[in-house]
Amino acid sequence: MSAFGQCPYSFVQFKEKYRTVLGKMKKINSSILVVDDQEEVLIAAKLILKRYFEKVIVLNDPRKLLATIADEAIEVVLLDMNFRVGYEDGKEGIYRLQEVREHFPLVKLILMTSYAQIERAVEGIKLGAIDYMMKPWENDKLIENIKQAVKQFRKSKGKSEETAASFYQGESDSIRGIYKMAERVAKTDANVLILGENGTGKYVLAEFIHQQSDRRKGPFIHVDLGSLNENLFESELFGYAKGAFTDANQDRPGRFEAANGGTIFLDEIGNVPMHLQTKLLQVIQSKKSIRLGESKARELDVRIITATNMDLADAVSKQLFREDLYYRINTISLEIPPLRERKEDLKGMIDFFLAHFADKYQMDVLLISAEVLEQLRQYNWPGNIRELQNRIERAVILADDTQIGLEALGINTEMLQLGADKDKTLSDIEKIKIEQTLAKHLGNISKTATELGLSRPALYRKMEKYGIQNK
Repeated sequence: MSAFGQCPYSFVQFKEKYRTVLGKMKKINSSILVVDDQEEVLIAAKLILKRYFEKVIVLNDPRKLLATIADEAIEVVLLDMNFRVGYEDGKEGIYRLQEVREHFPLVKLILMTSYAQIERAVEGIKLGAIDYMMKPWENDKLIENIKQAVKQFRKSKGKSEETAASFYQGESDSIRGIYKMAERVAKTDANVLILGENGTGKYVLAEFIHQQSDRRKGPFIHVDLGSLNENLFESELFGYAKGAFTDANQDRPGRFEAANGGTIFLDEIGNVPMHLQTKLLQVIQSKKSIRLGESKARELDVRIITATNMDLADAVSKQLFREDLYYRINTISLEIPPLRERKEDLKGMIDFFLAHFADKYQMDVLLISAEVLEQLRQYNWPGNIRELQNRIERAVILADDTQIGLEALGINTEMLQLGADKDKTLSDIEKIKIEQTLAKHLGNISKTATELGLSRPALYRKMEKYGIQNK
């Protein structure tokens, strides 16, 4: 049972107190969800919040929490910690918090608690809630906390979009053909393998397929297998039972379970070691997973999309990748061409990113001259769209004129000449690019990997491949 206590104002006083000021305020275009089993709490919260936010949904049954978030595009959840008579330990609130974090990681949660449950609320903060409110709440603090939560949601969403290189499909025949095929494939549950170099937009295409499918209201779970520690592989993907290993203090579902009803996107699948590929194959093949420490198989209802920058067919021939896993994930394959092979899309992408970052940083939209655009067409763009995005953002921040030049983009004549040199192979270009970026960041691996759009392990592998010494 909730420990709301008495509201600090009667409903009549609420209306009188806020009518004059709030009537003139512009509402924030956001969807807020309040979850509590006490009707008076829901009424009071809605009465306050609807003056500030466009949509305020109230819910007295936490079992409908995930469905409501999906249906109403919720950005912030105000969540009570107790829902059953006689249970005041806050455990159900923690359970619901983790449930939301698994399925909707961008959604921001604020917990509602009593003084006696502060310790449990602090535990909730550690598990991903951004704040907690004491009951009865202070109205001004409640409103301010939710406003801050909305800002955090928008910031997190922006970062997620940027990670996916935002979205610009392009007008070239090659990319339009891929997206046309993706739209057809999306209507089925066929497994899809997306191929392409780093930074070409594999994440964007995977999310596009999810959004075009009948699963679009379900979760879209992205797993970067390239950065997943081998020791955590099974627990992260398949979950674990309480006591399965040291520090397993409670049951936890894996990423496959979190994707139930939606799509799981297994990125960099080519980096999975052979001994773990067998476990992955079993789950993909049977659509069942078993948590560590359990023997019970759990049914999965997920769409599986995978991606890699590796030549998996070659890896199969060299016995570095399981043939049966390759054919299991490769019902349909879509290969995204690198930016150097679709330079007709360059201007559209530049215009898109100029507008995007001008809006982000509240600046005037900059222009790019035909001369500079032609020079950029000579460049090979080894980092593909991700590199273009980063360079445009840099230019928007640093440019001191209405037009951007090569200097603001961080591109020099040597780099252009390298792009124009037809005798150099892609490997030559990649090696020189890595060496230049390492020198730029004084050998800092993390900064170099970030600029190149690589994980640290991937950068180390490429350095070893090209014999690059970090001095």
